[in-house]
Amino acid sequence: MAFRRLAVLIVGLVLAFPAFADDRLVRLHAPEALVETGLMQHILPRFSLKTSVRVEMVPEPEAQIVLGAEGRALFEGAGRIWHMEIRDASHPGTERFAEWLTSEVGRNTVIGFAPDGDALFAPPTAPERAVAEIEYYGDPELGHAVSVAKCTRCHAVDEATRGAGIGSTPSFAVLRSLDDWEGRFAAFYALNPHPAFTQVEDVTLPFPPERPSPIVPVELTLDEVEAILAYVAGMGATDCSGTEVCSDFARAETIGHYALPEIQAAWEAAGESMQSEIALE
Repeated sequence: MAFRRLAVLIVGLVLAFPAFADDRLVRLHAPEALVETGLMQHILPRFSLKTSVRVEMVPEPEAQIVLGAEGRALFEGAGRIWHMEIRDASHPGTERFAEWLTSEVGRNTVIGFAPDGDALFAPPTAPERAVAEIEYYGDPELGHAVSVAKCTRCHAVDEATRGAGIGSTPSFAVLRSLDDWEGRFAAFYALNPHPAFTQVEDVTLPFPPERPSPIVPVELTLDEVEAILAYVAGMGATDCSGTEVCSDFARAETIGHYALPEIQAAWEAAGESMQSEIALE
């Protein structure tokens, strides 16, 4: 009986050995241009010594990992960026080799390959990101006219209105210098303190009867909002490097923190109505 159990155990081990051996064999393909550099002869023995996983160079159709133009970028050299394409992610040896190639040890082994004293490979150069150009559909001339007519009680909107407005409110040029200027101007009517006195036709709700506008409301259309955005997009931004006005404004966390009572007082002192129509030729 004991002999039979031993025989069954031996047979099981024999049958399992090919699968075990296959787990420790990785089939790799690399183009001739990469092989000729000598890199494979440099890195593969080091990987095998470290992991006891053997790597065999094979034709591309048989490969579990391919070094070429597809997949994750690994390194740059020999005139191109080399990527790793994993074709058998479930294979234990393949997974081990892929982890090693992307590890610090693997990267350093590749970059450290310098047969004549000069490294042949380097980390891959990050591709340049295309910057999408934003197109504004509003009329900048209309935006300038609307801004002068409806925004200068609080803001300076151009050189001609410099010094106008309220001292605690930023000029359009200062706002334009902020990273999120576009979002601020596109939805300024929803940012404090504007909702208390601003109405955009077909967009904002009427003022609640118990909370009417404390000043003569600023009334706009969506076309006018888009026109203001187009005007601001084309204007010059204030250089805020080290200037007090920008740093003070940034510390106040921008738009929502200048005081509505100050706005109301300034408008009442001016004694002018904001309901005048904009005359355009």
